[in-house]
Parts: sequence; C-alpha cells; structure tokens
Amino acid sequence: MMMPTLKKAGLLALLLAVALPAQAHKRWLLPSNTVLSQPQWITVDASVSNDIFFPERPFPLKGLTATGPDGKPAEVDNTLEGHRRSVFDVNLTQAGTYRLAIAGQFFFASYQLGGERKRARGRSVKEIRAAIPKGATQVKLSETVSRMETFVTVGAPNRTALKPTGQGLELDPITHPNDLYTGEQARWRLLVDGKPAAGVQVEVVPAGTRYRDQQNDWQLTSDANGVVTIDWHAAGRYFVEASTADDNASAFGATERRLQYLTTVEVLPL
Repeated sequence: MMMPTLKKAGLLALLLAVALPAQAHKRWLLPSNTVLSQPQWITVDASVSNDIFFPERPFPLKGLTATGPDGKPAEVDNTLEGHRRSVFDVNLTQAGTYRLAIAGQFFFASYQLGGERKRARGRSVKEIRAAIPKGATQVKLSETVSRMETFVTVGAPNRTALKPTGQGLELDPITHPNDLYTGEQARWRLLVDGKPAAGVQVEVVPAGTRYRDQQNDWQLTSDANGVVTIDWHAAGRYFVEASTADDNASAFGATERRLQYLTTVEVLPL
C-alpha cells in the first residue's frame, strides 16, 4: 500500500508525543465506525492532542498496517497528513474484524556536552548514535516500543486479525474489543513480547474531555496473569493507554525499554 512521505514536522511531533508523560498529549486513532452491518469504506483520523479525539497535530502514518478478518492486508486509500490530523480510508470488503495499527520503535539519549545536559532522538540505533556528538559524556540511552491500534467489525466479530505479534506491549483480548456494552465488563490480557505481563499500568479516558473540568479517567493495574477488568459505565468512545518498562532494550548500551500500548474502543448501549 502507498504511504505518504514522512514530513520532518510530523516526525518531530511523533517523537515528542512518545516522550511526553501520560497526562499530557495523547496519540490516538479514531475510526468513523467500529461496528457495521455490511461491507463498506470507513475513514480513520490519526492525531496528537490534549483533548481526546479533538485533533491538534497530525500523527505520521509511516508503519500503518490494516489487517483483515482473514489475516491478510486490507486495502488502504487516500492517506493524507494534514496540518492538524492524518487521515486514511479502509475498504472493509468482508465480514469479521479488522485491526488498524501503527507500531514503532524509537530511541532517546541524554548526554553531557560543554557543561550542559542535552537530548537526542532517533528511529534506529544507527540514527541515535549519529545524533550524539563526539566528546559527549554521561550518555544514557533508552528505547521506546509503541503500538497504537483500533478495531472495526463487519457483521459477526472474529479473532484472526487479533493474533498478537509477540513484540512489545500488546492486547490479547479475552472480551472482543468490538463487543463492549454499558453495564458489562471487559477482560483484557496484556502481553509483553508474547507473555502475560503483570503490573502494567492502564489508564481509561472517556471521550469529551474538552467539555469537562476533569478527565474522569481511571487507573487499573494488570494482575498476575496480565489481565485487567474494565467496567463500562456509559456508552461512547474511550481512549485506553497501557504502559510499563523493563531492561530488555534491543540497543546495545540502552538502560531501559519503555513499552506503550494505545487503543480506541467504542462502548454501545444495551
């Protein structure tokens, strides 16, 4: 599939967004529909913003994948990186569940140079090492592995597209992400490199933060089996972010690997 040229400004926005703390800017995908009765095209927004689902900066579409209900790539068209959001269309041609995802790996360094503490960012080990000047001391290197995704189902849901990749922090849903209703619970298992991950911090944020004095978010922690249980109190769109860290960085010399998982789901009224 054809991807748009990654603009320097878009890359900077992406790297800054990854580095920001959880309470600041959020990165998200927002599909026009999550549950459909028949095959059709949908459109998806990708942005970075303070107010959930109100676009502020475009999120680069480099690394975008669309997986169909048969596990094969789905057709993506009209990819565009605008001034405030990126957009793409997906052709839903068959019944079942689609997974739309943007995954990435980034490296961050801090170092001492000329009596000042400085920082650098890169998309690969080679790039981050090239960004650190000669003479730098007290170099600290960290790695961030991020996955952002959403799900859309035509007709009855299936699970072929939901199969974990075994890389980074991922969702292995016990409750299907397109089968969420008010007054019910969702049980989701979080995996790190394909294995259940205990102690993962999860934040759930209802849409509409722009019109509230508070985010009305709540925090959860995965249990010994990597499972979190989410109670859905109201219908609407929700942003869910999970994060953890370990020392399994792939880059030589990196002292920490930060793992992030972000998803958008829709809860329907009973």
